[in-house]
Amino acid sequence: MTRARPSRPALNPARLNPADLVRLGAAGLRSRPLRVSLAALGIAIGIAAMLAVVGVSTSSRAELDRTLDRLGTNLLTVKPGKDLSGDPAPLPEQAPAMVARIGPVSSVSATAELDAAVYRNDHVPKGETGSIAVLAADLALPQAVGATVHKGSWLNTATATYPGVVLGAVAAQRLDLPAIGMRVWLGGVWYAVVGVLDPVPLVPELDSAAIVGWASARSYLGFDGHPTAIYIRAAESQVAAVRSVLGRTVNPEAPSKVAVSRPSDALAAKQATDSALDALLLGLGAVALLVGGVGIANTMVISVLERRGEVGLRRALGATRGQIRWQFLAEAVLLSILGGAGGILLGVAVTGVWAYLQGWPTVVPPWAMAGALAATMAVGGFAGLYPAVRASRLAPTEALTTP
Repeated sequence: MTRARPSRPALNPARLNPADLVRLGAAGLRSRPLRVSLAALGIAIGIAAMLAVVGVSTSSRAELDRTLDRLGTNLLTVKPGKDLSGDPAPLPEQAPAMVARIGPVSSVSATAELDAAVYRNDHVPKGETGSIAVLAADLALPQAVGATVHKGSWLNTATATYPGVVLGAVAAQRLDLPAIGMRVWLGGVWYAVVGVLDPVPLVPELDSAAIVGWASARSYLGFDGHPTAIYIRAAESQVAAVRSVLGRTVNPEAPSKVAVSRPSDALAAKQATDSALDALLLGLGAVALLVGGVGIANTMVISVLERRGEVGLRRALGATRGQIRWQFLAEAVLLSILGGAGGILLGVAVTGVWAYLQGWPTVVPPWAMAGALAATMAVGGFAGLYPAVRASRLAPTEALTTP
C-alpha cells in the first residue's frame, strides 16, 4: 500500500506594502526624468494658476477689510434726490445742524458744489478746467470722511474765511503746483493754496476738487448756503437706525427727495464685482490642470509601451495583475503630486510677489493649498487609471516576445 505524498501548500505572491509601492513608483519616474519633468510642469502651471487666483483674491479682500477697519464702516452720505421733473432737489440749509441732533451721530460735515472753476493762473482759457470741481466745506470735513493732509494744513478759522484753498490729491497733480503757498485763479479771485490732501478712499470725489471754506464761499463766490453732500459718522451699532431716519430729518417735508448711501458698501460692491473675473481665471486654471492631466496620461501610456519587457519579466517572476496595476497607478499619482507641489510653491510665490507690489497682506488659504493637492492627486489617479489597467492586462509571453 503506497502512502500518499503530502501536498505542497499553494504559494501566495508577496504583497507590496505602501513603502515598497512608493519606492517602486519613484524608481519608474527616475528612469525618465525629462518626460516626467515636462508632464509635472503641465500640472504645476494649472495648480499655480488656480492657487494664484485664490491667493490674490483673498489678499485683495484682506486689504479691503484692513482699509475698512481703518476708515470705518459707519460713514453715511446724504445727497439730493430727484424731484418730479428729474432735477436734483436742493437740501435745506439747516440740514447739517438737524442731523447733528440725532443721538447716535458723532460727527457731521457738509460740502457744496460751487458754480466756479479753478485755474493755475488767470491766463488759462476758461474751457480748460482740468475737470476740477470747486467745493465749499466746513472745518469738520476731515474728521467726518477720514481725510488726511499730505502737505500743508487743513482750513482753519482764518483760511476758511479768507481766500484759502485745499486741493485734493488729483487736483494738485492736474494744476502742477510746485509748493504750498502758491496762488490759483478760482472763481475770478486769487486763492492761496494752504494744503494738499491724501487720497480719500471713501469719498473719491474730494480727490479731484478744490476745497474752500464755507464763509469764504459766501463772501467771494456767491454761495447760497445749501449743501450738496452731508457726511455723517454714527455709532457702529446704530448705523442702520440712523440711516432709516436721515431722510425725514434732512427734509421733513419731502423725505423721498433725499438719497442716503453708505460709501463702504460701494467698496464692498466693487470687490464683489471682481469675483466674476476670479471665476474666469479659475476656469482657465482648471483648463490648464486638465491639460496637465492629459500630459500625465500620455506619459504613462508611452511608459507602458516602452516597458513591456519589464512588465512581462515581472509577471513571469510571479507579480500579479493587481501589483502591476498599482505600480503604474502609483507612478501616475506620484507624478501628479510632484507637479502639484511645484504648482503650490509657484502659486504662493506669485501671490506673495503680487501682494508685495500692491502693498497688500499676503494671504493664501490653507484650504486652497489642500484642495490643490487633492485635485492633483485626483487628476493623476484618473489619468493613470487606463495605462495601469492596460499594463496589468499584458500577458507575460506577449510582453516578453513583442518588441
